[in-house]
Amino acid sequence: MNARWFYPLLIIATLLSGLVHWFGFNETFRFIFASLSLLLWAALLGKATENVAHYAGERLGGFLNATFGNAAELIIAVFLIREGLLDMVKASITGSIIGNLLLVLGLSLVAGGVKFKVQSFNTMLAGHNASLMLLAVIALFIPASFSTYLPSGELETLSLIISALLIAGYLLWLIFSMITHKEELAHPGNQEPVAKQAEKDALGTPPISGEQPSWSRNVSVFLLLLSTVFVAVQSEWLVESIEVVAHSLGWSELFVGAFLIAVIGNAAEHSAAIFLAMKNRIGAAVEIAIGSSLQIALFVAPFLVFISLLFQKPMNLVFTGPEMVAIAVSAFIAKSISRDGSTNWFEGILLLIVYIILGTAFFLV
Repeated sequence: MNARWFYPLLIIATLLSGLVHWFGFNETFRFIFASLSLLLWAALLGKATENVAHYAGERLGGFLNATFGNAAELIIAVFLIREGLLDMVKASITGSIIGNLLLVLGLSLVAGGVKFKVQSFNTMLAGHNASLMLLAVIALFIPASFSTYLPSGELETLSLIISALLIAGYLLWLIFSMITHKEELAHPGNQEPVAKQAEKDALGTPPISGEQPSWSRNVSVFLLLLSTVFVAVQSEWLVESIEVVAHSLGWSELFVGAFLIAVIGNAAEHSAAIFLAMKNRIGAAVEIAIGSSLQIALFVAPFLVFISLLFQKPMNLVFTGPEMVAIAVSAFIAKSISRDGSTNWFEGILLLIVYIILGTAFFLV
């Protein structure tokens, strides 16, 4: 991130976004400047999270990157629910899952693979990620399969039960991966013994790396919170104009939610994962890309089901056929590529090809 041009551009984009929002410019301008400002604040969010992660250790750092990287998607989704755009919420969930599994992971593998011939990460982690992706596909497939046999009330009950189980399963995964089996899931690229590195992580010592963080711990936390606030503001402004712009361009809610919103919301993961892969920290990059998709499927989507009740606009977990196919295909190829714990640039190209194929199909719907 080049501070010379980034911060002036961030300030200018935010001011312009505020001007066109407050002074009644047309929806297209509001959408464009809100999107640009949101992209820049999401990028700063990713950089701040990366710095905080430096002090937290490899695995916890990857989790923090995935969590705050998903803040934009979660905030956008909450505003969409408030506006009653539930179909667009589901499309954005789909886009976030496939965007992280295909676009973010694909770009990371290409960027890292061009510089390093083969990059490796923990095979045990790869196996558990594959199992969790399968769980996510099953959990989203069941409501869609039974939707024609259940009345709307019972379908909502089924969605709430599945959502509660997914959230419980995700929290148990965090306990498993961060506490009980933390050492077994340590990145194989560490240059020190696993137990010693785990001790460092527990003490909050940065993982072994030749690079120092850009900011102190306190400054990193401050920028993390500040960027989260502005991401929330720009997300609300984006949602207020997105429906009008989508209709004027002839784009479907499915395409807007699954690709446009997802790409904007995933800016934090894009930057963080790609930079980490280029530093030969592919384990952290995979943790961000795949971990973020799992977090969306196992926590964010179920959490939004409960959030929707607060707005008295209940959302179920019934996704459309194209959305289910996209999620299943993405999980299948990501599992196939990551299961051996090693990656190269060509595998990244394969992921990107699948993403372009899905994007084309969604655009033509």
